Amino acid sequence: MAKLPSFNNPSLLDCALTHRSYVNEHRGAIEHNERLEFLGDAVLGFVVGELLYRRYPELSEAQLTRLRSRLVDEPQLAKFAAQLGIGEIMHLGQGAIKDRGRENPSLLSDTFEAMVGAYFLDSGMEAVQEFVRSLFEDAINDLVMPESRVVSVTIIDVKNRLQQWALATHQEVPEYFLIGESGPDHGKEFTFGVRIKGQVYGIGKGRRKQDATKIAAENALKQLGEFV
Repeated sequence: MAKLPSFNNPSLLDCALTHRSYVNEHRGAIEHNERLEFLGDAVLGFVVGELLYRRYPELSEAQLTRLRSRLVDEPQLAKFAAQLGIGEIMHLGQGAIKDRGRENPSLLSDTFEAMVGAYFLDSGMEAVQEFVRSLFEDAINDLVMPESRVVSVTIIDVKNRLQQWALATHQEVPEYFLIGESGPDHGKEFTFGVRIKGQVYGIGKGRRKQDATKIAAENALKQLGEFV
């Protein structure tokens, strides 16, 4: 089983594991992890991008972008968090715990990003790069065909494909719009639609806005008969 990296400053890790719901219920608690999540998202995008750039010189920009997107999306980061046992040690409020927050992919993914941000502050970029390489190795291999080094067709950038279709057909880009959101702060679900020239082509739901818009684009392509 994968292990969390060792921290020189344990308080940074503690902060990374602390969700807003815990801080709201405990006066005097340390800062929640949302700022670290912001930092970790940026660090992770750079580190994974550099890793793929160096490892696969034969892949195009589009292929590298799709591969990086799949490696840092919510489902994949939630899997990494589960492997590291992050769900068991997150600091959550009682409401989040009752709503099975320790198994919530969105919370796991966000906390993983916060942990990466904390580790960067604690030990620097080189340590983060080593950690990411060791943890992401199997996931990268699963997404790249070893014989041809071609990115698997499962990591289609659906939003780019929909945009290409819209520009070619209507000379306009798709417009994504929020239909609604539901659930508590620690487990919101967003519903987005996508329209082109005023016509709605697809609707999607997800724990993050980015995921909801991707699903909306995928459903639009399916309706158009363009999804493979």
